[in-house]
Amino acid sequence: MDRRTLLAGAASGLALSLAGRAALAQAKDKVKVGFVYVGPIGDGGWTFQHNEGRLAVEKEFGDRVETVYQESVPEGSDAERVLTQMALGGCDIIFTTSFGYMDATNNVAAKFPNVKFEHCTGFKREHPNVSTYNARFYEGRAVCGTIAGMMTKSNKIGYIGSYPIPEVVMGINAAYIHAKKVNPDVTISVVWAYTWFDPAKEADAAKALIEQGVDVILAHTDSTAPLAEAAKTPGVIGFGQASDMAAYAPSPRVSSIIDNWAPYYVKRVGMLLDGTWQSTDAWEGIAGGEVKIGEITDAVPAEVKAKAMEVHDAIAAGTYHPFTGPLNKQDGSAWLAEGQTAPDSDLLGMNFYVEGIQGEIPK
Repeated sequence: MDRRTLLAGAASGLALSLAGRAALAQAKDKVKVGFVYVGPIGDGGWTFQHNEGRLAVEKEFGDRVETVYQESVPEGSDAERVLTQMALGGCDIIFTTSFGYMDATNNVAAKFPNVKFEHCTGFKREHPNVSTYNARFYEGRAVCGTIAGMMTKSNKIGYIGSYPIPEVVMGINAAYIHAKKVNPDVTISVVWAYTWFDPAKEADAAKALIEQGVDVILAHTDSTAPLAEAAKTPGVIGFGQASDMAAYAPSPRVSSIIDNWAPYYVKRVGMLLDGTWQSTDAWEGIAGGEVKIGEITDAVPAEVKAKAMEVHDAIAAGTYHPFTGPLNKQDGSAWLAEGQTAPDSDLLGMNFYVEGIQGEIPK
């Protein structure tokens, strides 16, 4: 790195620091809070949980807040239009709750510097009024993968992927690694649905996996359709995704990954009200309470539940990381040495399967 680069970096850092201070919110008596959802609030999964967070904000702050939301907003130009309307409509802070809203969030933030924007699962913070937040879903996949590996009778696990982005690839790898730890004979098959919420497509993906002999299904899509499809075939089990989906318990739903956004939303709106909001990047998991494991039902043998909770408790205590070496990439090349844990940069950019997973990640 040459001197010119260093000076440019220093100047840029100073500018961002000053801009960041300028972006600190002034204390407010009341704020208007907007939420942009990729699916319907009745999806029973991802969007449902974000809306539960919105309701928690209303409960916490009462008449000090007004919340508005738009559901089923496509990722792309429609998102930019909705965000612009919310900003023009007087929103003080807007939460955009899907990865595909990333560019729209930053584009609109540039036009409304006095409005705060919070983008879920993204990584771009191009302006001092933009924050990002995420949850370490892969921690929950490690727990569910443990259950899957111990309960499969066919040794075939299926995974319904939404889009081939790092968040989803992380989940596939974490589930497989932990299924493999408890069952060396296990395999995993991935079907890409190319949607976050489309019950018909999700059901078709589950059906295709079951026809391949899969008897455990994990999903990274937003509806209950995979569980509904699993319920048609005796012996097939699955997991709630994003929400508890307890209506399908005790089987096929044997447990779930629950996204708990309420604490984050309450915290960030509170900071806007008291004047301490500033741009940040948050990534919490089981320890922080943003990722929860739903009740493990009686359909799960006691020894399986005990092993799954052992993994859960170690993650919560910070004594175990789901991506701990030795681990190789799919092509056999070394990734993590014995005892080494994956840096967040590797996870956030993950575009490879670990060794043992068959198939390719779509480009």
